[in-house]
Amino acid sequence: MKKVLLLLASALIATSAYAQGTVNFSNLVGSLGYPAITDSAGNKVAEGGFAQLYAGTSEAGLAAVGTPVAFKTGASAGYFNGGTVEAPAGSSFFQVKAWIGGSSFEGATGEAGSSAVLTGVTPGDNSASPPTTPGNLTGLEAFALGSVVVIPEPGTIALAVLGMAAFFVRRRK
Repeated sequence: MKKVLLLLASALIATSAYAQGTVNFSNLVGSLGYPAITDSAGNKVAEGGFAQLYAGTSEAGLAAVGTPVAFKTGASAGYFNGGTVEAPAGSSFFQVKAWIGGSSFEGATGEAGSSAVLTGVTPGDNSASPPTTPGNLTGLEAFALGSVVVIPEPGTIALAVLGMAAFFVRRRK
């Protein structure tokens, strides 16, 4: 029994040594006055819109954190509130990506857009005693979604060119 308790205590200590920072993933933060996110027509994003937080230790290493959050509707359209999100240890670069249609930013079928990469956000520290409050996404600026343009893969274009070449070769005979 003592061995199990000792093992559990060791695991908890090791886990807290690599604690992650926390960020308040919301553009509905009281007095900070974050702007609403709009679509390409200038309407505040509501039904069918999602936002996702991306975090990393460098601008090139941003990865999705947490789960996508649906936009609010009615008077709060254009705003999202994802609550407290845990960012990977050492994260100092953050970005908000939003889209309409699809289950992810990369798979968006409607409109999509993203904020500028935010630096200077200080995540809260869960391992501190007492824990510090989650960091706010300071510097979040207004951005609008734009139409998603589907760009064909190079293989598709090459296949189309080969098909047309074969058609012209066949036509000459």
